[in-house]
Amino acid sequence: MSSGSNLPLSGARLWADLHDIARIGATPRGGCNRQTLTDADAEGRAWLQERAEALGCRLLLDRFGNMGFLRPGRDASRRPIAFGSHLDTQPTGGKYDGVLGVLAGLEIMRALAEAGAETEAPLLLVNWTNEEGARFSPPMQGSGAAMGVFTPEQVLDTTDADGKRFGAELSRIGWKGRDTLPEMGAYLELHIEQGPELERDGLMVGTVTHALAQRWYEVEVTGEAAHGGSRMGGRRDALMAAAPLMAAVEEVALRHGGRGTVGIVRAYPDSRNVAPERVWFSVDTRHGDEAVLEAMGAELRARAAELAAARRVGVEVRDFWHSPGQGFDARLCGFVREAAARRGIPARDMPTAIGHDAVYVARRVPTAMVFVPCHGGLSHNEAESMTPEWAEAGLLVLADAVLDAANSQEPF
Repeated sequence: MSSGSNLPLSGARLWADLHDIARIGATPRGGCNRQTLTDADAEGRAWLQERAEALGCRLLLDRFGNMGFLRPGRDASRRPIAFGSHLDTQPTGGKYDGVLGVLAGLEIMRALAEAGAETEAPLLLVNWTNEEGARFSPPMQGSGAAMGVFTPEQVLDTTDADGKRFGAELSRIGWKGRDTLPEMGAYLELHIEQGPELERDGLMVGTVTHALAQRWYEVEVTGEAAHGGSRMGGRRDALMAAAPLMAAVEEVALRHGGRGTVGIVRAYPDSRNVAPERVWFSVDTRHGDEAVLEAMGAELRARAAELAAARRVGVEVRDFWHSPGQGFDARLCGFVREAAARRGIPARDMPTAIGHDAVYVARRVPTAMVFVPCHGGLSHNEAESMTPEWAEAGLLVLADAVLDAANSQEPF
């Protein structure tokens, strides 16, 4: 790779950090379980705080637990250039999802401190709370609250499956703050692709130009419980009605060129010899065209009505969450492209079909994302993996884009 900035950035240090923090919440199969607002999450936050403060960065902690580490710039009137991602994981998550962006940001701060270098604009390294949405749904609550997408009450009053409240758990682990993160001039986020395209095409970096729109639903099918030994004729089996509707999620997505997923299924009374009286399941739909996404939802509702009539059951399809399509900042995307070109790193433009904190931040702040490959596109899995070379490529491109933004003669 040819030279970009002359900072002493170390891919080896980044790789070591990634595997050091992976010990926190480590799972037997080689992954990580640092779900948000758990003791493991608290330990990971402390790990980051110790290392960032040792570099002279000042911690800012807001009431949602979002962590910002501020490094002053020469021009205090400029808004900081922010970068980061998240440390929380899925219950059976991998070592790189989210954490790569945070620790690459830490390495940028470390290299600046080692070189005694200054930037024109201040820099802000951010760890957003609850990006994953595994324990508290919906996802991206920390960045969403900071950007005004959610009200404070919507976030702090969210409960997990055990009825524990977000705000109470944040206080319990000791990471509820009183600061306000500063208004950002720009935001950049490095992340693994969580898809197969970069690896398949032999590329090391993706410049993310936009995010697909998403609509999530909750579906409840209500029938009548029946003994497993009762005659089949006349049953109002909620699960047998729900099953073709779940299959329709895939069919509709494929027909429209979108994405469709049923992620959670719950049957009641959950007994081996009882035909269920009620089934609840989640639906996640995504598409690059908002109108097509709406059409996918309308088709799903129409199929639900048909099944309700045919099976003599009740079917309710409820809206749960909507994330509109979001474009990223053209100028910042240009910095990412130019950084990859200067370094001789093979790259191309691409969208993201996956929600990231950057998608919410982009609603109010000029934003760009940098993707790097992961093996087989596998993520949200303990077997998630990547190479040190891919991680280093992302670090170098992120660092150059951050410095270009921070030192630009046209401030953000």
